[in-house]
Amino acid sequence: MSSVRLIQFTDLHLYASEDGALRGVATLPSVRRALAHAQRGLWPPDALLVTGDIVQDDPGGYTHFRDLFGALQLPVLCLPGNHDDPARMREALTEPPFLTDGYLKLGRWRIILLDSVVRGAAHGELSHGSLAALDATLAQAEEHPALVCLHHHPVPMHSRWLDQVGLANAQAFFAVIDRHPNVRGILWGHVHQRFEALRKGVRLLGTPSTCAQFKPLAEDFALDPRPAAYRTLELYPDGKIVTEVVWMDAASGRGSVSAA
Repeated sequence: MSSVRLIQFTDLHLYASEDGALRGVATLPSVRRALAHAQRGLWPPDALLVTGDIVQDDPGGYTHFRDLFGALQLPVLCLPGNHDDPARMREALTEPPFLTDGYLKLGRWRIILLDSVVRGAAHGELSHGSLAALDATLAQAEEHPALVCLHHHPVPMHSRWLDQVGLANAQAFFAVIDRHPNVRGILWGHVHQRFEALRKGVRLLGTPSTCAQFKPLAEDFALDPRPAAYRTLELYPDGKIVTEVVWMDAASGRGSVSAA
């Protein structure tokens, strides 16, 4: 049985205006460059993952996202982030190839989407209903490896300001995860930086943004000069995950890879 290939893009921060910029980065052109670079690699993947902050508090940006990603003829799994309007996002992305809730079966794998948004807040939290649904989904697929995806980081990033806006009920989240050995990876956005660790045999993966990055280990908010990035994932039938972060050269569109 073959592996499953995914590409994750996160924290796009799009605007209705095509030249909208966040912290000095024109976000739509940056996403376009990242997509074009990914298409020069091992394309097509089996699906694309977009793990939140699709727009920067501007629902008009969903039109650009729908046009750009909808033309790729691939499943596009989308999560809301704290800068998204979840209802407007789902309204804009209601038709295939977009999936905004639940999970997707790909080969032996289950790719599970969790909405961690707290309306009007920068931190995240998973509702009791979401945790119960996660528990049930994992139990029903106990013979299948699972990748759990959300926007907010469930473990400390060792950055004082950023850890104030992580997943508030991470303990309850991990209580569910720890009951299910079929969970092989947890993937998120929000942090605008690369993070990789291992917890009880589960890969923990945070991914940089397609626009500006946050400085790792910073006490107070600070930007990192590293360029835009995306993540590739190869999911094997035995539960193994091979993943790389591809950093974009802002001037040339070339990418450099950091492996995990």
